[in-house]
Amino acid sequence: MTTGIVGLGLIGGSMAKAYKAAGHTVFVANRTRPTADFAILAGAADGILDENTIPQCDLILVTVYPDSTVRWIEENQDIIAKDTFVIDCCGVKREVCERCFPIAEKAGFEFVGGHPMAGTQFSGFKYSFPTLFKGAPMVLVPKKGADMAYLTHVKELLAPAGFGRYSVTDAETHDRVIGFTSQMAHIVSNAFIKSPTAREHKGFSAGSYRDLTRVAWLNETMWTELFLDNRENLIFELDTYINELSKYKKALEDGDAQSLKALLAEGRIIKEEVDGVGKRQN
Repeated sequence: MTTGIVGLGLIGGSMAKAYKAAGHTVFVANRTRPTADFAILAGAADGILDENTIPQCDLILVTVYPDSTVRWIEENQDIIAKDTFVIDCCGVKREVCERCFPIAEKAGFEFVGGHPMAGTQFSGFKYSFPTLFKGAPMVLVPKKGADMAYLTHVKELLAPAGFGRYSVTDAETHDRVIGFTSQMAHIVSNAFIKSPTAREHKGFSAGSYRDLTRVAWLNETMWTELFLDNRENLIFELDTYINELSKYKKALEDGDAQSLKALLAEGRIIKEEVDGVGKRQN
């Protein structure tokens, strides 16, 4: 298989390394040419993805920001081969899919929305590694009318990445759910670390602190674009969270142990239900 990778950050770099490690031909493009040249020198790619190599690709993975993804596909639509599958790896799907499905249909190639659910707090090619996606979930947003054979082929194209399971959904559902599972977690973590007490935590923190603050270490340029593209869903989640926090605050202000205990129990029970845990013995 010949694979093109657009963008050589953590996601794109890891994709390039995974496909190359699996024995496939990999062509890469990056906003800064030296990074692409380094990827070739490091053995993660075979050459540059350009007007000569784009038509050779069976698969093109676009791993840049949403607006840049659409722009790259628009600019190169005329040289993408008719049997090529183009899969984006953006964190939002509605904005990208609404713009890219019509481009692909008109140009004659296949476009699939994708979101690899894997990452670390670090960004950039130097932190990429070939097993980043091993066992991880992959969310797919295919075109309307895609059948099982179509999806099976998409999974075959993505097999070198090593995903553990696939979810197939529509763009609206993806963005609504991801606003809760990913984007809210980043906002909560980023806001939580702003407490002045954070600078005094050493020697007083363990797993709960590390888990809650890990994603505060983020790429603010990328997440700003993702948050704004999904702002309606994110505002809903923020309103819900702020409303719930106000209940805890009031119980504390009133010294109301009964209400506080009920709130804590409610959260525990919902967590158990969500995770499918049986009723716990108290």
